[in-house]
Amino acid sequence: MCATKAGFAPFWRREMGPSHDKRTPMIPDRYDYLPMPTRPPLKLPNGERVALWVSPNVEFYEYLPPENKYRDPWPRTPHPDIMNYAHRDYGNRRGVWRCFDLLDKYKIRGTVSLNVAVFDHYPEIARAMVERGWDYMSHAIYNTRFNFGMTEDEERAQIQDVLETVKRHTGRIVSGWLGPALTTTLNTPDLLAEADIKYWVDYFHDDQPFPVKVRSGRLISVPYSIEINDAGVINAQGHTAETFGRMIRDQFDQLYAEGRDSARVMCIALHPFLMHAPSRQKYLDEALSYIFSHGGVWNTTAGEIADWYYEEYYDAIVAAGERGRVLDPSLQGSGGL
Repeated sequence: MCATKAGFAPFWRREMGPSHDKRTPMIPDRYDYLPMPTRPPLKLPNGERVALWVSPNVEFYEYLPPENKYRDPWPRTPHPDIMNYAHRDYGNRRGVWRCFDLLDKYKIRGTVSLNVAVFDHYPEIARAMVERGWDYMSHAIYNTRFNFGMTEDEERAQIQDVLETVKRHTGRIVSGWLGPALTTTLNTPDLLAEADIKYWVDYFHDDQPFPVKVRSGRLISVPYSIEINDAGVINAQGHTAETFGRMIRDQFDQLYAEGRDSARVMCIALHPFLMHAPSRQKYLDEALSYIFSHGGVWNTTAGEIADWYYEEYYDAIVAAGERGRVLDPSLQGSGGL
């Protein structure tokens, strides 16, 4: 039997009232557990089943990043890390331009997961994103500088730097946030809400947006993906681009079927140095063609998804979470309940 700290007994050992589940949130004080069958069904603006957003990660990998005790073992050390630097540099020299062409083909406005240092180092990429009206989701400043270990003031200053940099170069606001190299602190959600950032994607915990509890203001999570993400599937797991293309179609098929009753959100997360290599892009093209051969797909951005959710469902879901989850007798004995 595993040991637990006082006050954190497993949920199956807790007292449960006659109508409410007394479990604490899965991440304390950040979001409630409200299973899909107990939520109000979500309806997209024109009755679509799936809201699709595509997130190219346009990053800057420093040749000689500053020392950081939290960075080891990735990126590789010691530096210069020529292999990873050159691989990612290919994305900015060639891959991202294939990305622009492919998304243009399907009239997709990218929601760019952006290391904002790109604006200073690659102004041509910046202009191309501005011309296409892409949506901006911050991936902080450099992907070689982690947020682990940051003080609250340091992280607040970083967020402000990002906001000002994007505004200066594009005239647009940052709509969302993805931690650099998926790093975060205990303060991150509160500081994002404080800065009026609409959504956060570091929680990969749902197929629908969901409210995140913060000390002031509002914040939601929008479904990002580590499964439909070429960095995970191709770079980390070593699968082929053909397999990744099949996974995109399979993910879409499942969410499309479920979306008949309550809308789902699907993200395709890309890295120009990976899926936009010459040997790979055709499989992404085929997957996008398959998706858009279906009706009922909202071709959108994460920022537009966040706006829709705040307008239509945020208050209702917050209220449901505050009331507590009313146990559905039909769920008893299933899924660990």
